[in-house]
Amino acid sequence: MADGTTVSMPDTHENQAEFPQPASQKPGLGFPLARLVVLLSLATGGVLDVAVGPNKGKKTGEHALLRQMLDALETGDILIADRYYCSYFLLAILRQMEVDAVFQIHASRRVDFRRGRRLGKRDHIVEWSKPVRPDWMDLDTYESMPPTLSIRETKVGGLVLVSTFLDPKEVTREELGDLYKLRWTVEVHLKFIKEIMKMDVLRGKSPDMVKKEIGMHLLAYNLIRTVMAQAAEREGITPNTISFKGALQQMDAFTDKIAHATGDGRARLLDAMLQAIAHRRIGNRPGRAEPRAVKRRPKPYPRLNEPRAMARLSL
Repeated sequence: MADGTTVSMPDTHENQAEFPQPASQKPGLGFPLARLVVLLSLATGGVLDVAVGPNKGKKTGEHALLRQMLDALETGDILIADRYYCSYFLLAILRQMEVDAVFQIHASRRVDFRRGRRLGKRDHIVEWSKPVRPDWMDLDTYESMPPTLSIRETKVGGLVLVSTFLDPKEVTREELGDLYKLRWTVEVHLKFIKEIMKMDVLRGKSPDMVKKEIGMHLLAYNLIRTVMAQAAEREGITPNTISFKGALQQMDAFTDKIAHATGDGRARLLDAMLQAIAHRRIGNRPGRAEPRAVKRRPKPYPRLNEPRAMARLSL
């Protein structure tokens, strides 16, 4: 799964130089912002790769960052992402790599199921034509792209999905819909990383320290995911059925005991910890949807509309 997010950091000259704050914020009032695009495993939730860049400027968008990580994909992989990633050139590159894709169709692309080769109800194969060369692509790469792409467009569950699975006998429209429903878990995993792992607001005062901090957060996250996968394997369940926060709480509870144990005692504690983690299950919530809104109200303090040093002088 691929998706992007942002993290903020202390307002220092070094951070502002590499990760400028949003243009909507006045100088001295905002915070530097970095954009992250991550590749996550659908099976385990682990981070396979990450690309970090500024939140604005040329070649800093999510597509540009994702292209930096395409080497992490292997032949036979399936990439799942939201409609933002549904572009001709990304699909063409993935097909050259023999990697399949399932995206929601981009809002700017029109769909007409009366055209193309019909596979079933609201399920057909159409030919996409190569667009004009974008600024980021050199001429040689552009000429190596195919003039057309055979793409499957399928409407299922109220969404139009774009995929490279052209054989309806190999992959049915229902299977495409079930697979894309699982894309929502990438949002949950990013929430775990930013909120439970506390990576939403970083503390590094230089770009180098910011990147190290991101790396350490993701390393710790992957180590927790590894333990969860080991616990799931022992119990014959899938890792995504285990609660991430519950697993972290169990690891915290066992840490001191395991650190002071030796020999068979340590092995028994490790077994007990894995068993306890496996029993921290999450509920089965098919078709889960959440509003993009927050319940907790902010404090009734006014906004700081000038640099803090100037505000102090006016007190």
